[in-house]
Amino acid sequence: MATGKRLLNLETMNQAVLNVKVPILGSVSARAVEMQKEINQGIIKPFGNVTKCHFGDQQAMGNKPRTFLRQVVALCTYPDLLDTDHFAEDAKHRAREMLKNLDNGSVGSYNPNFIDLVMPPKIAKFIEQRDGGVPSNPRDIIVTGGISKAILNVLALVVNEEEPLKTGIVVPVPHYPLYSDAIALFGATKVEYVLDEENGWAVNVDRIRESLRTARKNCNPKVLCVINPGNPTGHVLSRDNIEEIIRLAAEENLLLFADEVYQENVFAPGSVFHSLKKVLFEMGPEYSDRVQLVSIYSISKGISGECGLRCGYIEFVNVEQVVFGHFDILKSFDIPSIIAVLALEVLLDPPQPGDLSYETFQAETQNRLSSQLEKVRLAEEILNRAPGICCSPIQGALYAFPRIQIPERAIMLAQERGQAPDVFFCHRLLEETGIVLVDGTSFGQEKGTYHFRISLLHPLEELKSILEKIVEFHGEFLREYS
Repeated sequence: MATGKRLLNLETMNQAVLNVKVPILGSVSARAVEMQKEINQGIIKPFGNVTKCHFGDQQAMGNKPRTFLRQVVALCTYPDLLDTDHFAEDAKHRAREMLKNLDNGSVGSYNPNFIDLVMPPKIAKFIEQRDGGVPSNPRDIIVTGGISKAILNVLALVVNEEEPLKTGIVVPVPHYPLYSDAIALFGATKVEYVLDEENGWAVNVDRIRESLRTARKNCNPKVLCVINPGNPTGHVLSRDNIEEIIRLAAEENLLLFADEVYQENVFAPGSVFHSLKKVLFEMGPEYSDRVQLVSIYSISKGISGECGLRCGYIEFVNVEQVVFGHFDILKSFDIPSIIAVLALEVLLDPPQPGDLSYETFQAETQNRLSSQLEKVRLAEEILNRAPGICCSPIQGALYAFPRIQIPERAIMLAQERGQAPDVFFCHRLLEETGIVLVDGTSFGQEKGTYHFRISLLHPLEELKSILEKIVEFHGEFLREYS
């Protein structure tokens, strides 16, 4: 029998995995879990329970699922319900049509034909309607089992370890931490461009050019990531800004990666979502014939927030079919749940005027957008009237990402503890109030600035109380360490 060290240990494991941090599940989140366990065991805290404000999980925060969507999914899952009077007739009709396309009429089957052949034309129709008639080819669309895995698969295509220089992936700062983790996992190089906080988190293409010039000394930048609407910033890119980005991608021969999962979460007056693909094609063949673009959509966000169902799509533009085919092979390792795919179909083709469920569906949509705008205005008002806190206008997505002042003495104490200053702040806030935030360090931020991200998903009065507690604590924090 062989003896000695076990085969799998920290020294022998894939070293790239050690660089994957998932910061949203980092030390603050871990401590929050510990604290809730302590509360459940009867340990007294200055608050009743931990208040989670660090995730964009809409339904976990009390948002109800879309009525029509859940009716259709329920009917497909248990077709005997079609014989009852508990569901709208248009929901029954939709479910019957879906069941005809499922293998043996069952959601228990793999249903590759529905996922790979039935869904892409439906998605292409949705994209064309969204983009005012810009054509979409079903052959360029793949249904995915969640966007996180899709991002990993895109990087698997573009990162080439056999090239002399490492592949560079250009990402905004701040950005959703998944990008940093995925880049680390594939051994690529992260190239950062800092968003212009003083100008509503706009993309400054001159900053990208400077980042590219510096990065090319050490890597080969290939992909330019754009997150619109922004996470964590809540900004929505203007059309002019998008045109600048596309021109830059053409000049620098970069593949554009458009993270547009919050495209339905645009609520600020005057703000409009423009897809990168729409703008690309409206700029004419000089750009639309040669700029490569990959864009993503997810049912986890949007108005419905179906985080638990895990489904979305990717559209490729100007990518050769042979390359597209290899992505399809990668996708086969992560076959989406057919129930989630049915939900995607409903959301891309909702009830139309004249349908029994149309008014309810539209009312649910408008109520959620109005509610989100009300929460955003509340957050901006409370945060911006507090000394030492500045929150840029929030136009979309689900979060606020305010900049906070941290006194020099607190910065030094944080450094002594091996923590970033805003991580230290979030830990102190958690211990005193039970409120769980995500520190700005997790998303990246301009040097010398500090932020936190808070999800704006709690009911309005509860959110008001949370924000007031944060502001009150920050004031005490400033006084304590000044």
